[in-house]
Amino acid sequence: MAGHSQFKNIMHKKGKQDAVRSKLFSKLAREITVAAKLGLPDPAMNARLRSAVIAARQENMPKDNIDRAIKKASGADSENYDEVRYEGYAPGGVAVIIEALTDNRNRTAGEVRSYFTKSGGALAESGAVAFMFDRVGRIEYGPDAGSEDAVMEAAIEAGADDVVSGEEGYEVLTSLEALRDVERALEAKLGAPRRSALVWRPQTSIAVDDEAGEKILKLVGALEDNDDVQNVYANFEVSDALVAKMNA
Repeated sequence: MAGHSQFKNIMHKKGKQDAVRSKLFSKLAREITVAAKLGLPDPAMNARLRSAVIAARQENMPKDNIDRAIKKASGADSENYDEVRYEGYAPGGVAVIIEALTDNRNRTAGEVRSYFTKSGGALAESGAVAFMFDRVGRIEYGPDAGSEDAVMEAAIEAGADDVVSGEEGYEVLTSLEALRDVERALEAKLGAPRRSALVWRPQTSIAVDDEAGEKILKLVGALEDNDDVQNVYANFEVSDALVAKMNA
């Protein structure tokens, strides 16, 4: 099981809690505001904003919240957020990349460092682990998008690099540069995607035992609970039994 899939399963359980959903909406709104501020406030003309809006809709974020986050970008009282990437090592030598949007770099860095320290890992310098990942585009569709052959054929025609299928649906992988073109071509055939974004994809994954895996999953959970952290990526695999235990 790939790392990001584990995170999705855990967040799905947490997402049933009102407090966590509120925090998730705040993170989605922050990304929408930043995307709108960096480009045009129109999702049709701003690829990053479009991806942020798609993600928000997938999480059933109310339309009023989405519109308010976009309008906030043009307001005089709009907060200024820095995009920051942190890299570190979790227990078992697992590489971790964290993407954050913060209005206080010192605060966020201190908090992220403390999570690593408590887990038995360590925060590293920029570039320390990024070389173990590829920066790629990932377009997600649910299982109702079509048969595996149909999705594969559409992805190939659109210029995608690969398709990964599973119980939750399909992940269409593209180069960084081709993401938007492939997304538009797929939408014409399969409809709007569930999610579309640039991600850090591990080149290889490390299998860890349950003891290390539990520490890593707790670290990931702490990072994802942080208000400033937007995305967490790691190159590890754990047993389905451990994931089930953590979700219990």
